[in-house]
Amino acid sequence: MINVTKSYLPDLDDYVGYLKGIWERVHLTNNGPLLQELEEQLKNYLGVKHLFFCSNGTVVLQMAIKAMNITKEVITTPFSYCATTHTIIWEQCTPVFADILPSDYTIDPAQIERVITEDTEAILATHVYGNACQIEAIQKIADKHHLKVIYDGAHTFGANYNGQSLLSYGDVSTCSFHATKVFHTVEGGIIICHDDALAEKLSLYRSFGHRNDDYFDIGINAKNSEFHAAMGLCVLPKVPDLIAARKERFSWYDAQLNWDKLSKPAQAEGLDYNYAYYPITFTTEAELLAARDALNEVKIFPRRYFYPSLNTLPFIQAYGSRSNQPCPVSEDMSLRVLCLPMYPDLDRTDVDRICTIINKSF
Repeated sequence: MINVTKSYLPDLDDYVGYLKGIWERVHLTNNGPLLQELEEQLKNYLGVKHLFFCSNGTVVLQMAIKAMNITKEVITTPFSYCATTHTIIWEQCTPVFADILPSDYTIDPAQIERVITEDTEAILATHVYGNACQIEAIQKIADKHHLKVIYDGAHTFGANYNGQSLLSYGDVSTCSFHATKVFHTVEGGIIICHDDALAEKLSLYRSFGHRNDDYFDIGINAKNSEFHAAMGLCVLPKVPDLIAARKERFSWYDAQLNWDKLSKPAQAEGLDYNYAYYPITFTTEAELLAARDALNEVKIFPRRYFYPSLNTLPFIQAYGSRSNQPCPVSEDMSLRVLCLPMYPDLDRTDVDRICTIINKSF
């Protein structure tokens, strides 16, 4: 069986070495020494000032919305994983969808400006597949209308834009460290900001609003454990090699797929990519389904990612006309995009087989 992704596991002895220390200290969670060490290494790796390692990539989005006192409308993309929209609704805000660019599938700045109203408080954009949004244009709009910018950077670890981490942009950026990501801690995520006061609030939010035995604010349980931090400490040194291996597999796909019949999203100029996903776009949904079914028959399982366009989800309709505006580009692309298997030890012969099956499916 070949799935769309496969988790990287470091050398078991390396991980056990960290476990021995956990057993000796009997400090399993609550801002333990391994968690603090991982946070410092991540700050250095990403070149950011404030970073908090949390329990997953969804709760950090919730924390961002709450910490910046966003209560009304949030403009977001319909072409993302559902968690991007779920967090807006969970925090009792209204998602307002702006359509995407047909070139790279990221949120279209012109469409953002079109849907801004007096109730708009923030833009929550996704760096789709680890590809950079139109950062400068989005920031210009945000500055003009006094809006906060949150980037869902779930796919972006290890990607740089104009010489700095893609996670360093916006008022807040978040990233998922789920087991399927380029860098993972089995489960986990981070939230990054630049403002000292906001960082203080996020630090409190992560742990019930208290520090030691004193309570200062509201909060939730977004802490992560020493076991997850240990996995991160094992995986982080391997990231350059993991990205290099992914890049090589990208080149194998690039060389063999029939680009007369397929296309793929353009990468932003100035992007140093992390090769997190390998999306291809078919001419029609029928062609996508034919290729997917042919691959499934031999136990190869690509993924329709992202599908469907989030503005079409039935439960979104309950949030009114501002939430269910048509997004024709996203609705079209979501029907035609398929992510192919991509992970560091994907075998060359398997890539050859995948490409052959897809090229024969037309």
